[in-house]
Amino acid sequence: MFLKTFLAAIFTVVFALAAQAVEPKNTLIMQLKDGPVTIELLPDVAPNHVERIRSLANEGFYDGLKFHRVIDGFMAQTGDPRGNGSGGSELPDLNAEFSNIPYTRGTVGMARTPDPNSANSQFFIMFDRAENLDDNYTVFGRVTDGMDAVDKIKRGSRSANGSVTDPDTIISMRTQDKL
Repeated sequence: MFLKTFLAAIFTVVFALAAQAVEPKNTLIMQLKDGPVTIELLPDVAPNHVERIRSLANEGFYDGLKFHRVIDGFMAQTGDPRGNGSGGSELPDLNAEFSNIPYTRGTVGMARTPDPNSANSQFFIMFDRAENLDDNYTVFGRVTDGMDAVDKIKRGSRSANGSVTDPDTIISMRTQDKL
C-alpha cells in the first residue's frame, strides 16, 4: 500500500511540473550587460499584451532601448524608443487587461499614462512589492531567472522620478523559439 501511495505522489508531482512547462513562444530571453533574464509570459492573464510584447521583441524593437526610469526598491522601466518615457511603438495602444496578480518582486507589467487603456510598448520589472499597482496596471509576465542581472540595472535619482543618466540598455530580447 505504501508503494502505491508513494508512486501516486510521484506521478502527481511529475504531472504538475509538466503542466508548468512554459512554451518557448511564451518565454522571453532579455540579454542585459550582467546576463540573461528569463521572463515567463502569461497569455492566459493578458493575451493582447503578451502578443504585443512577443511581436515587438521578435522584430528587434527592444534591442538597444534604455532603462530610462529606475527607482531603487520599486522598479526598472524600459520600452520607449525615445528613451525618456514619452514614446512607444507605432502600433495602437492596448486596452487594459487587469488581473488579481499582485505586483511583487519579479513581476513584469505594462507602463501607461493615467489612461488605463494607453499601454503600448513600455514595461517595467518590479524590484519589490508595490500594492498600489495591484489591479491598476496590466501584469503580463514574471521573471523566472536572472533577477540578479535586473538588480544590477543602473538606478536613477528619486528626486528626478527615477530618471537615469547614462542608462543601461537591453542588448537584445526575443522569445525562446526565435533565438
